[in-house]
Amino acid sequence: MPARRPHLTDSVAQSELAESLAALRASLELPEEFAPEVLAEAEAASPAAPAADLRDLPFATIDPSGSTDLDQAMHLARRGDGYLVHYAIADVPAFVAPGGAVDRAARERGQTLYAADGRIPLHPPVIGDDRASLLPGADRSAFVWRFELAGDGTITSTRLERALIRSRARLDYREAQTLVDAGDVETPVALLGEIGRARIEQERLRGGASLNTPDEEIVRRDGGYDLLRRTPLPVEDWNAQLSLMTGMAAASMMLDARVGVLRTMPAPDDERLTAFRRQTEALGCPWPGGVSYGEYLRGLDRADPLALAVLQIAGGLFRGAGYVAFDGAAPAETLQAALAAPYAHVTAPIRRLVDRWGLVVCEAVAAEREVPRWVHDSLPELPPIMAASAQRAAQLDSGSIARVEAALLHDRIGERFTATVLELRGERAVFQLETPAVTASCPAPEGARAGGTIEVVLEAADIADGSVRFTAA
Repeated sequence: MPARRPHLTDSVAQSELAESLAALRASLELPEEFAPEVLAEAEAASPAAPAADLRDLPFATIDPSGSTDLDQAMHLARRGDGYLVHYAIADVPAFVAPGGAVDRAARERGQTLYAADGRIPLHPPVIGDDRASLLPGADRSAFVWRFELAGDGTITSTRLERALIRSRARLDYREAQTLVDAGDVETPVALLGEIGRARIEQERLRGGASLNTPDEEIVRRDGGYDLLRRTPLPVEDWNAQLSLMTGMAAASMMLDARVGVLRTMPAPDDERLTAFRRQTEALGCPWPGGVSYGEYLRGLDRADPLALAVLQIAGGLFRGAGYVAFDGAAPAETLQAALAAPYAHVTAPIRRLVDRWGLVVCEAVAAEREVPRWVHDSLPELPPIMAASAQRAAQLDSGSIARVEAALLHDRIGERFTATVLELRGERAVFQLETPAVTASCPAPEGARAGGTIEVVLEAADIADGSVRFTAA
């Protein structure tokens, strides 16, 4: 489940909160500017165009509004009783020389980091926001996955090649949803709803679960702060299914070749599942017997605060996600348990380091060529690099959320709130406020139980360090 990632609008960019978030970046020693030699190498990169030419296909991208680092583009067509999916991924490897300055800088960063006040990109903007990005109207080299699907969404054939493409449209989620809902057969994404729903059904059948949680946005109002929650549109789930399908196909390809890197996650044990089931009952959203984890979560009403509490707790079910690199033999553990299938990251090379390796391996395997020596030599380095990067991202994410929540509450010290108890941790009650949507804890009052409500009073909220303090009323 993706982490919450609130972000600031321009109206609060110069506020005390912005200063606190900048201080958080400094305390975590996050990279800011790229070194001159990195920028110079990125600017000088001049990759050769691929031999295959697919510019006749009207690709389109779907991303958050205002995005310029566009990793994926799609073209969807009907093929008999099924579908033909072309899914293009930005050709970042063409711009990054192994062992060069850009490569070294990317290995230090690991991934693009997202904070409430902006992002810290993995690659210099000339690559990530321009020449590798699948921007509309521009000829771009891409790794193009070609999937033939049966009508029920099962894959009947897969092909991968580097090819020249040209996107025709950069759509945000709302624009894409409007086009699909209107049944506009001329748009390249017209069939996304059909294909996305078919792939979700395939996910249900194998017992997997992939869910988007609400986005949160911080705005300034009347001298204070407010948080707006946006529930993801259906098109975002359908769009995610194409990425997941590609990642599973890449994992299968790498496992067959006995070389690559997988994204793995162990299944939750029986004790954790039993505890989660009890929590859903306490929250008034019981998980029925005989219903899979994914099917249960898909059926929750995300507009219901109690259901959102369940989704938050569910994120703790699957822990221990990581990467496993292998060369010469398949690893012992291959499953991404939440998806109920082997899976690899290959669809976001602009924003995630490991995807570059996966794409290079898969393209070499598909073309029946030897995997480059630099890939073999560097594969063992990837898991620790990505683990360190994930730790930095988690620290930035949690620290940003804490400061945002403190800002939301700063002008409400002394107020009394009704809160929903999410869980009891020892002698403390973890609770959720509905407005603002803040999660906090306090000493558990007598009679507190998961799913019940308690009255709490805000005693302190410090924007500088993100700390808040409540007591039971």
